This record gives sequence, structure tokens and C-alpha cells, in this order.
Amino acid sequence: MDALIARRAGLRRRGPLVTLNKPQGLPVTGKPGELTLLSVLPELSQSLGLRQQELQVVRAPGKESSGLVLLSSCPQTASRLQKFFIHSRRAHRPTATYWAVTNGVPAASEGQIRAALTLKHIGGVHVVVPVKSPSRRDILEGVKRTLSHFRVMATGSGCALIQLQPLTAFSSQLQVHMMLQLCPVLGDHTYSARVGMVLGQRFLLPAESIKPQRQALDDALLRCLCLTATQAAQLPLHLHLHRLLLPGSRPTVAPVELQAPLPQYFSRTLQRLGLCQE
Repeated sequence: MDALIARRAGLRRRGPLVTLNKPQGLPVTGKPGELTLLSVLPELSQSLGLRQQELQVVRAPGKESSGLVLLSSCPQTASRLQKFFIHSRRAHRPTATYWAVTNGVPAASEGQIRAALTLKHIGGVHVVVPVKSPSRRDILEGVKRTLSHFRVMATGSGCALIQLQPLTAFSSQLQVHMMLQLCPVLGDHTYSARVGMVLGQRFLLPAESIKPQRQALDDALLRCLCLTATQAAQLPLHLHLHRLLLPGSRPTVAPVELQAPLPQYFSRTLQRLGLCQE
């Protein structure tokens, strides 16, 4: 990651903490030789003049998501923050706030989404599938009960701007949770195919029978987005880690709030769909 990319990513340093705005499509980890967040940390450390201090990832969104990345050059600070995030999850206090644009509008304007999830190998790829009424054995074998809070912030053109706060941590949790609400995230080319439609009514298709495929948008939505079907097939995932809460310097001090601006494509989508931001 050269200096130009670092500037575009909004690189900022606050004592031992470093934040940046990760672009969509950049994975955190990967194979040797691949461009990943971890692979550029040595260059970032050098550009910040950290010398022997190594940056480590404290919090980061997944590959297909964009948004706030929290790094630390101090192992003790990183450990303290990780403990804070774990304790907050156990206490069901959200520390991360994502923004998402969904294809469809949830039936309720606000609520919680609970689902037991597990990873399965389907169609040659690993995907997340829900598990109904998981047994104790299922839990021991990797099924996890997950929980997210959602709030509809705006609606327009059959879509919604959603605030999402995960209260558990699981791969693709937010994408799958919105799919279970029959409102897949715009640009979700993995799970959106599980939402079918007959006579204008949406329903879930069996996860085991549906392979991941490019998201299909109806003609009216394509016109609103000013996209062709071919362009829509390349649409990036509209899921952005917008805000993180960090602990104050002392227990009596209010939490610190960090924010990452929306990517240009995300803001352009909001404008075209008539979705007003907060």
C-alpha cells in the first residue's frame, strides 16, 4: 500500500492506535504473495515511522465489506481492546455499527435477528447456512447462536438503508441475517440467491439446493441505479463498518467513537435510491 493508497484510505494515527478506511474487496488475510491488509502492515509501519513497532489488526471488516480498520502498535493496548470487545459482546453491548443498503425493506422498522449458523461446503465453496433448533451436539460441532440488532434508517425504490449492530461474531453474519429477513444486502453475490419470489411475494429457498450466484435485480431497480444487468453483476457489497466504540481512558470516561466515511459507490447508491443519510 503506497502513500497514495494510504491517503485515500484515510490513514490516521492516535498514539498507539492507527485507523484506516478499508476499501471493499481487500481481504484481511490470504495466501503468501496476495495483497491483503496483513501484507501491507510492514509498509504502513514504515510510513508512520514506527521502526521496530509492529502494527497488528485489532478490528477489521471482512473482505467484501468496507470500513473502519483499527490497528495498534502496542501489544498491551491491542490486548486491552480485544478484551473490551469480548466483554461487550458477552454483555450484549454493541461496539460496531455497520450501514447496509438492502434489496427489499424489512417488515419491522427495528428489531433483533437471532439465528443459529454453521459453515458448510456447498457447490465447491464454503458458505454459511442457518440451523433450525440446534442440539447440544450441533453447538459442540461448530453451530453458533448469533444475534444482530437492526434499524431501518430510510427507505426508497423498494430498498432500505439499514443500521446493523452485530452482538456476536460469525463469518458473513450480517449478510445471512439480512437474507433471513428476505432483504439481502445490495451487491451480495453469495447469499441473495436464497431469496426467491413468486407473484411479488418473497420466500427463502433451501440453502443446500442453492449455489452462490450473482445477485439478480429487477428492471425497475436497475433503472434507479442507472445500471445494466451486466454492471449489476459486478456491484460491490453495500456493507460498511461505519462506527466503532472504544473504551474511555478511565471507567468513568465516556467511550471514544471512531467513524469511517462511506465509499463513493455507496453514497452514489443512496442518492440514486433516494435514501437520506442520518
